[in-house]
Amino acid sequence: MKNQDLENETYIGEDGLLYCAKCHTPCEKVLPHPLEKGKLWRVHVMCRCQREVYEKEQAERAKREFDEMVERNRMVCFHEKQMYAMTFESDDGSVPAMEKARAYVNHWDEVKTKNVGLLLYGDVGTGKTYIAAAIANALLDQGKRVLMRDFTEISNISAFDSDEYVRSLSAYDLLVLDDLGAERTTEFAMQNVFNVVNRRMESGKPLIVTTNKSMDDLKNPKELTDKRIYDRILAMCTPVFVGGNSKREKIASDHYQDLKEIFGKEEPSHGDD
Repeated sequence: MKNQDLENETYIGEDGLLYCAKCHTPCEKVLPHPLEKGKLWRVHVMCRCQREVYEKEQAERAKREFDEMVERNRMVCFHEKQMYAMTFESDDGSVPAMEKARAYVNHWDEVKTKNVGLLLYGDVGTGKTYIAAAIANALLDQGKRVLMRDFTEISNISAFDSDEYVRSLSAYDLLVLDDLGAERTTEFAMQNVFNVVNRRMESGKPLIVTTNKSMDDLKNPKELTDKRIYDRILAMCTPVFVGGNSKREKIASDHYQDLKEIFGKEEPSHGDD
């Protein structure tokens, strides 16, 4: 290599352009002069190894920014940090309905386009909230905006904030409303719930609802205010039964066994009488 520039690790090639001594690709190119017609000028370009470093740095920066965005969205989505750990990966496989939840996420583009939601119903403690949170976490990991709130909070929106709050829900790709039936039953509270559900229907975006109520309760409510709400939920959400034993009872039983083991390991005390 003649005319090597050892300081900058470049050399002049046979075409008169500057080349990188490492990857042997051009560091310059010739282009038409932008102001003087018929003339050419040399401009600096990245050689292959410079371009690879640049692209790697850009990819790492984009990933950092994406990860930060996901965590910000997760903080907005959930009120409680324990829900961060409610994921498909952490599932113990005891609830068959979880497979339908996985399919829902895997076909997200289709269900979003068709505005297909889920109504997760079943007995207390069977894992409905966990399933809904697992769906939310999986979509958050993909960069989607998700909001998970419970019906108690929805029913307690103040009159001052209600209009703005209801409008803001349309910004989320998925809205999850937990524990239908736990809301307050005052006229104002039920109107809040209706406004949220109705607004979600008008937005054309998916909704997931969890409830301990039976399908008979949902299809044949005694109160007209309930019927207005339930009819819209059933129109938007496909019912999925979540059966099995109570996960809460299982957790309580496990904790009890853990305590028995811990207490059993303690040495007996020999205090003075």
